[in-house]
Amino acid sequence: MIDIAFAQGQGHQSPTGAILFQVLFLVGIFAIFYFLIIRPQKKERERHRKLIESLKKGDKVITSAGIWGTVVEVGDRTVSLKVDANTRITFSKEAIIGFQPEQEKKKEEKGS
Repeated sequence: MIDIAFAQGQGHQSPTGAILFQVLFLVGIFAIFYFLIIRPQKKERERHRKLIESLKKGDKVITSAGIWGTVVEVGDRTVSLKVDANTRITFSKEAIIGFQPEQEKKKEEKGS
């Protein structure tokens, strides 16, 4: 008896409302992914690309392995770092993740 009353109360609903809700939901999820994941990573890749292009002799940098050194030579795909008095190590340019903190402060002071 309850099933019959429940079935009569449903009526005919338009499926376009449900489809519209699903489309808006998917667009919302994509927007969240874009602003929280895709966009920040894109900016970080651009910052890293500019960093690699701006490397020059004498820059103090940090590698992805945590090695601090001074750029001695910049090649097409590699960078040679002086890490000690008599020690030079060659890295891929992509291994350079940033300037040493004191180097960043000097660059900011020159820019201001």
